[in-house]
Amino acid sequence: MDGIKAKEIYTKLFRIRTFEERVAQLFAAGELPGFVHLYIGEEASAVGVCANLTSEDYITSTHRGHGHCIAKGGDVSRMMAELMGKRTGYNKGKGGSMHLASTEIGILGANGIVAAGMPIATGAALSAKFQKNGRVAVAFFGDGATNQGTFHEAINFASVFKLPVLYVCENNQFGVGTRITESTNIKDIALRAAAYGIPGEIVDGQDVVKVFEVSGRLIERARSGQEPALLECKTWRYHAHFEGEPDASYKSKAEEAEWETRDPIITAKRQLGLTGLLSEAEAASIEQNVRAEVEAAVEFGRRSPDPEPDDALADVFA
Repeated sequence: MDGIKAKEIYTKLFRIRTFEERVAQLFAAGELPGFVHLYIGEEASAVGVCANLTSEDYITSTHRGHGHCIAKGGDVSRMMAELMGKRTGYNKGKGGSMHLASTEIGILGANGIVAAGMPIATGAALSAKFQKNGRVAVAFFGDGATNQGTFHEAINFASVFKLPVLYVCENNQFGVGTRITESTNIKDIALRAAAYGIPGEIVDGQDVVKVFEVSGRLIERARSGQEPALLECKTWRYHAHFEGEPDASYKSKAEEAEWETRDPIITAKRQLGLTGLLSEAEAASIEQNVRAEVEAAVEFGRRSPDPEPDDALADVFA
């Protein structure tokens, strides 16, 4: 990693955190319709992985997808407009928080259906293999998705045909309010890779440098035609399952405090600073610029027009 990549990584980490904190405020103030699921605490996973991808590579996302979109290069103004239900949003205000997509930069869509992005990423990888275009697909999903049939079907298909795809399990320890130890009888999700004859690796999901290094190696293996892989990022979501959730007592306060000592933003700033890749002044400048950028995105969303009634009939293909 060089200094340019380090600054890009820190910028995206801080951009996700700042965007999500602002979304929480807007939702609490009643400015956002629908539900929002925040990515705060998990930023290192998306940023570390996507730092190894080009704009032509593909990703699929989840109901907790704002971070993936930003990490892949999504525009925060168009994202904010979409969350506000405005015509200038990525889905013209008709998709909202759980359906952000930008095919021009390889974002094949967030998805409110658990594990539904996995076969989509697998299909994108199949097309890349047939076209021999050197592209890679990444499927992001949570620990709860690994108990869905689509998880097994997608990985089995990809392993048989050696597709250029990386499956990234963001194990934040909970499927809604159910702890993983109550739903899964193995300690590590990565162990499931052995059933399909592909590599399965575990990484500290709070450490963006480690995520970047491990995912980079697995992505290059996939890109070179060797085989797909399963990467488990051990992480923790700071907020409840969704904003406004009435009871999040299933999360231990002591455990939360321990995870917060390894906050992805603080950890990255310290690591990149110690290696001389990011100075205090550079980090402060990045933070100031990102805060201004997110505030400009809020104002862009507020000024943007609402969809017209006829817009409900536009972009309907079936």
